[in-house]
Amino acid sequence: MVVNCRLARSMNVEIYSQRLETFRVTENISRRPRSYGADLQNRRCECRKFETLHYPCAHVVAACAKVNLDAEQYVDDVYTLERTLRVWVNEFPVLLELSTWEVPPITFELVPDRGLRRNPRGRPQSSKIRNEMDIREKSDGKRCGICRLSGHSRNKCPNRNFHVGQSSGSGRNEANAIKFLY
Repeated sequence: MVVNCRLARSMNVEIYSQRLETFRVTENISRRPRSYGADLQNRRCECRKFETLHYPCAHVVAACAKVNLDAEQYVDDVYTLERTLRVWVNEFPVLLELSTWEVPPITFELVPDRGLRRNPRGRPQSSKIRNEMDIREKSDGKRCGICRLSGHSRNKCPNRNFHVGQSSGSGRNEANAIKFLY
C-alpha cells in the first residue's frame, strides 16, 4: 500500500461518474503517459491488478484520494490477520505407524508412454502432418554450377576447363588449363 500511495501522488484523476464511482487515471511515470479506467463499484481497473490480486492498485488509490475515500476498504478479506490465522487453526492428525497402513494391491500394469521418451540422437523427426500442399514436383535433381545441366556436378563438368572466368573450386585446374593452351 505504501508503494501504491507513492505512485498515486504522480497520477492525474478525472471523475467520469461519482455516482457510479468510475474514473480515468493517467499516470505520468513513464515516457508516454498511459491512461487506465478505474471502477470502484465493480472493483475493476484496466491494469487488471485490482481484480487479480484483490488489492487496490495505484490507480485505485489515486481515484480514492480524489474523492476522499479510504483505499483500504477495497483490500480483500484474504489479506486480514484473522483470515491468515484461521488457516493455522486446524490441527493435523498424528499418523499411525507405517506398518499398520493398508496398501491396496496394484490392479493395473504401468505401461510407459513411448511418445514421452527422449528422441534418439541424430536428425530430429518431423511431427508435421503433411498434405497435398507439401508435395513438391519432382525436379531433375541438382544441376551443374558451370553449365546448368543436370546429370553431373562442377567437379565432373566437361566444360569446366573452358570457363576461365569462373572458379572451378581449386587453383590446380586453372593452372592445368593454362598449360594445356600453351
